[in-house]
Amino acid sequence: MSDATSWVYGIHACQSALEQHPDRVREIVFLKGRQDQRIQRLLDLAKGQGARFRWLAREEFDRLLNRNDMQDARHQGVLVQTLAAPVLDEGDLESLVAGLDRPALLLVLDGVTDPHNIGACLRSCDAAGADAIIVPKDKSASLTPTAVKIASGAADTVPFVVVTNLARTLEALKQQGVWIYGTAGEAEASIYQTDLTGSVAIVMGAEGAGLRRLTRDTCDGLFKLPMAGQVSSLNVSVAAGVCLFEAVRQRLG
Repeated sequence: MSDATSWVYGIHACQSALEQHPDRVREIVFLKGRQDQRIQRLLDLAKGQGARFRWLAREEFDRLLNRNDMQDARHQGVLVQTLAAPVLDEGDLESLVAGLDRPALLLVLDGVTDPHNIGACLRSCDAAGADAIIVPKDKSASLTPTAVKIASGAADTVPFVVVTNLARTLEALKQQGVWIYGTAGEAEASIYQTDLTGSVAIVMGAEGAGLRRLTRDTCDGLFKLPMAGQVSSLNVSVAAGVCLFEAVRQRLG
């Protein structure tokens, strides 16, 4: 395991860090004067696990935020320093897919650079039971503290895979029997006409830009979400939730 550490902030993300991976927690920092029931539950959890914690006055707390480039963090009075969440690579992904005893459900994000969207997509993946989220190494957001905060614990439960060459990774997934479906507003087929019951990877591009050409060309097929209103597209995290749960609906049906 890497010795690199990162900061997690916010009640839900910090609680998840303590509950899911207490072995990775290095210390908890509480803001003096913030002592409501939710903070007390975190404090009790920390004490019960024997975790190191301390209280900082506002000025010291703010200095800690500034030193770690978290000036705008919505911290809710608590920070957790933890060993960085493991980031998987192409080899890990191959092993993960090979080890599944059910059809794979993967979400691939092509060029999504907003960490808020990464965090929201992680939440959707967790809720839908997706097996992993895959992003390219370049021109993509990563597991930043903001993404972890927005994920509300899902960063600890959903494997996060960073690959060097996305098109090559998609081709490798095909060799493992995974069908690759890209989302595109101009596609002829609707998601509701697409069979998502087998092993599938749903590939989504950034809002506006969409899929890169090479990524699009690598897909086995494209589908769209029917849009009945005036807007032409959905935020990528909203669209991801719709797509993932359509796959869930089909598999339960």
